[in-house]
Amino acid sequence: MARTTKPPGTDLVITADARSSALDLRELWSYRELLFFLVWRDLKLRYRQTFFGAAWAVIQPVVLMAVFSIVLGRIQGVGASDVPYPLFALAGLVPWTLFSQGLVAASGSMVNSSSLIQKVYFPRLLLPIAALGSYLLDFLVGFAILLAADLYFGRGLTLSVVLVIPFAILIAAIAGAFGIWLAAVNVRYRDVRYAVPFLVQVLLLATPVAYSIQAIPEAVRGVLVLNPLAGAIAGFRWALLGGPVPAMEVSISVAVTAIVLVAGLAYFRRVERTFADVI
Repeated sequence: MARTTKPPGTDLVITADARSSALDLRELWSYRELLFFLVWRDLKLRYRQTFFGAAWAVIQPVVLMAVFSIVLGRIQGVGASDVPYPLFALAGLVPWTLFSQGLVAASGSMVNSSSLIQKVYFPRLLLPIAALGSYLLDFLVGFAILLAADLYFGRGLTLSVVLVIPFAILIAAIAGAFGIWLAAVNVRYRDVRYAVPFLVQVLLLATPVAYSIQAIPEAVRGVLVLNPLAGAIAGFRWALLGGPVPAMEVSISVAVTAIVLVAGLAYFRRVERTFADVI
């Protein structure tokens, strides 16, 4: 942003320069301390006046795991044949929870910080990034429970578990890619706040969280794997539990995520200058 100063006693006018449509990584880096502050603010606000606090990071996937185990756990071929179904379901729910919570938070981040946007300049992209980043702590807590469950079922850990890190980054990138799009759209069209929870429910059914990719009928599998979460969660499970390498699904997930992220960033930067006027 370019600042234009006027003589004393007049207003300061802030306008966008010609480079504002491009992603300026150096500018984002220069505001890294603000990013950490926003993440910390979101963490404090989320757990303020709650009885269970950060335990909610564990309660949600564990309760869903129990429900899936009761409803689907005894159906042949739903999960992996060599993995106890509760562990199989939990290994899908932990990364899914990171995506779903991060997407909801990122999509509402601009509207939730409207007063801040109207008062001071900073890269607006920090808001959806911080909203998503605040759920990384929840993910780490959930992942610790997942590791404990893996040991409880007597499977043990292998060196491939370190590959969970890039798959967790991919899942966060998917949430960020769609969250940035929705955050920008939400500024002008508040329908997003109603559409996102519905979208999350649909995606839970259309993503191999409670079931494996192999359980999907061949006739529709080619369409469902276009969902970038399919490959990301399958890769996450493979890194932790082993099994067939989902190379094709992961490749599709990376490609789709890259396309959505680049397009989302371009759209966000194009409309960013109007946020303070319409929010």
